[in-house]
Amino acid sequence: MKLTLAALALALMLPTTAALADSKLAFTPNDTIAAVLTRQAGQTVELRLKSGEKIAGKLEKVGEKLVHISQLTGQEFYEAAVVIDDIAAVVVRAK
Repeated sequence: MKLTLAALALALMLPTTAALADSKLAFTPNDTIAAVLTRQAGQTVELRLKSGEKIAGKLEKVGEKLVHISQLTGQEFYEAAVVIDDIAAVVVRAK
């Protein structure tokens, strides 16, 4: 009986988890890093900087020159402001 309830609970959680993880990048030929980031607001992203460093966390806001990242991965109590011109790539979880 407990096994059946656990299996049912897991089955109900899977579609919800899959829906949350499905945040496609949505790219158009004329996009800039800022445009891509703006569409990802509120999502978890990983920024790869031109220096080779990676910063991952929840994308809060995209400004004209800076990006605000909160809940940094591995440093959840910290936030970061990243210069848009220093970003080489935006990585998002697609599925």
